[in-house]
Amino acid sequence: MAQLRLARGRYFRPGVPVVCVGNINVGGTGKTPFVICLAERFLKAGWKPHIVCRGYRGRAKETIKVDGFRHNADLVGDEALLLSAFAPTWVTRNRALAAQLAVQDGAEILLLDDGFQDPSLGFDLAFIMVDATIGFGNFRVLPAGPLREPVKRGLARAQFLIAVGTPEERRRFLDKHRLQERIGVAEGALVPLNTGLELGDAPVLAFAGIGRPEKFRQTLRQMGFNVAKFVALGDHQPLTERLMARFDAEARAKSLHLVTTEKDAARLPANWRGSVLTVPVRMQLADWTAVDREFARLGMSVD
Repeated sequence: MAQLRLARGRYFRPGVPVVCVGNINVGGTGKTPFVICLAERFLKAGWKPHIVCRGYRGRAKETIKVDGFRHNADLVGDEALLLSAFAPTWVTRNRALAAQLAVQDGAEILLLDDGFQDPSLGFDLAFIMVDATIGFGNFRVLPAGPLREPVKRGLARAQFLIAVGTPEERRRFLDKHRLQERIGVAEGALVPLNTGLELGDAPVLAFAGIGRPEKFRQTLRQMGFNVAKFVALGDHQPLTERLMARFDAEARAKSLHLVTTEKDAARLPANWRGSVLTVPVRMQLADWTAVDREFARLGMSVD
């Protein structure tokens, strides 16, 4: 299905560089943290990046420039709300239209969060994110496996693969598949910020509704949190008043602190945001040399 869509695509070119951060697997692979990482890198270099995303699970049907003060996750999706804190962000079902509007609004670079299988908007540079702990699974396409499209075809359309995990996980994955022979490769890790370490040994009730919730539990333990209870929610599961009241009642009964991810925090009802500790993570690459060289080749120098 993905190949048919791509073959029929128009690939609109907006007149500024477009950088796509996508994946071949379904589920969480670190796309959003890497888009944040790129936005911060370009901003630091003096560029004006804008972000274009689908607004997954948001109910907006029209193209919207996200305003964190006026919009909520129910309308624009949790990822878009989070991204808008770092760079101007557009939620759309028509990426070509959003690209046009972003350029009119002053965008010098467009960062495409997902959209690797969307033929409506052409991109100049594409990154494929891969969780090194699970790789490409059984290498089969949905519904027989976890892939949106065959690995060989996906790699042929991208310039870089970002393997995300610990150094050992990344090396094992890359050595097994010898991907360096087919595509540029960079290695990344999701590194938590130090928020919340002041809790010391105080027990917490943690919850996460991300692609792989178990990774958040591992992160908390690596940071030294005392995880008394962990609740794995569905990906992007709504954090309703009823659900939060249940978490709060259990936390109060057992003297636990409520903790969640930065992405989940974007879905919290407004009256709960001061009651739940948020633990953000940031993507870091082990070596930017090859990526920065490609940016420079495309006229997007970050020096």
